[in-house]
Amino acid sequence: MSETKDFSYETRTNILHGPLELIDEKQLSDACEFPWYNQTLCQVNESVVRLGVVHGEYHWHKHDDDDEFFYVVEGRFFIDLEDRTVELAPRQGFVVPKGVMHRPRAPERTVILMVETAGIVPTGSS
Repeated sequence: MSETKDFSYETRTNILHGPLELIDEKQLSDACEFPWYNQTLCQVNESVVRLGVVHGEYHWHKHDDDDEFFYVVEGRFFIDLEDRTVELAPRQGFVVPKGVMHRPRAPERTVILMVETAGIVPTGSS
C-alpha cells in the first residue's frame, strides 16, 4: 500500500510562531489556497503543532518512530486504517500510533491540527 514517489502536497516545516506569540489559526486557514497544506505553527517541548488545510486523499503511509494526533477544527476528516476507517467531525481527535499504516482523506475542505514530534517526516517513513 505504500508508495515511493514525490507528492504534490504543500508542506512547510518551518516554525511559524515562537513562544509568547498569538497564533490565529482561522486567519491562516482562510488564506490557504492549496488543496493539501501543512504548516508547522509552533514547537512545544519536543513536539510541534501543525495546521492542515486538506481536501482529497493523502497516500498510504506510516511513521516508524512517531505517533500522530489529529484534531478536526472544521469539516470532515477520515483516517483509513488497514482494518477500518475512523471518521472525525469538528472537535474530535484521534491518535495514530507509530508503525500503523494509514491514509488521511477529506471529502470536503477540512481544517485540522496535528501534534507530532518535531523530527517526523510528514509524508511517512514508508
